[in-house]
Amino acid sequence: MINDESESSKQEILDIIYQDQHIIVINKPSGLLVHKSPIDKHETRYAMKILRNQIGQWVYPVHRLDKPTSGLLLFALSPEIAKKLGEQFENNTVKKTYIAMVRGHTPLGGIIRHALKETAMFKHQKKMVEQREPQEALTLYKRLATIELPYTVDRYPSTRYSLIAAYPRTGRTHQIRKHLKHISHPIIGDAKHGKGKHNRVFEEKHGIHRLLLAATEISFTHPITEERMNLKATLENDFNSLISILEWADKTQIKNIIT
Repeated sequence: MINDESESSKQEILDIIYQDQHIIVINKPSGLLVHKSPIDKHETRYAMKILRNQIGQWVYPVHRLDKPTSGLLLFALSPEIAKKLGEQFENNTVKKTYIAMVRGHTPLGGIIRHALKETAMFKHQKKMVEQREPQEALTLYKRLATIELPYTVDRYPSTRYSLIAAYPRTGRTHQIRKHLKHISHPIIGDAKHGKGKHNRVFEEKHGIHRLLLAATEISFTHPITEERMNLKATLENDFNSLISILEWADKTQIKNIIT
């Protein structure tokens, strides 16, 4: 067993969706970093450390989720497997589905093609530096449900919201969050790219203190068996409870996945 200095990490258990001798997939909770990051240097909890203590061996993240985003997170159990999986992400053969609740009634579906600037850490400068040239970014989305709620925000006596499925085709930082903001349908609970007034309404009415974005499905080719893996995860309790209150439970069972 790998020993770790953090007692809290030893006690915490992550939800494992799939595991074999080569890969492991977890359902990451909202509020947990994937790995130690200079962006949040005071945070001591991160999935990579908790998981390695849980299973007793080193793990290698091959992609990431934002700290406030919950859902499926894939790790390799060796550097060689990590390299093979990383190539699939680079070649865009890994398919992911996200569920999000956003402000407003979105179109039935659409394609968001909007270049985004990335950030990079330069160790000698010890700060995050934004790239000058925007990088190509593509997200598809499908509307699953809509609702109008009697919540007063600004001058409006009621507010509209949508439940959507999002399918990123590139992997830029905060891509889905930035893209939905770009089309004026920011995600509820997004402190950085969303609308504070709407976020506060859901805190007050439903006790929601998180980003309502979750990675619920991932599809990739197993690096050893070459079997196509299609894995799913349930929403966390707080997100799922809200879905039930809004009577959207059946809408999260997506039948027509965009490929």
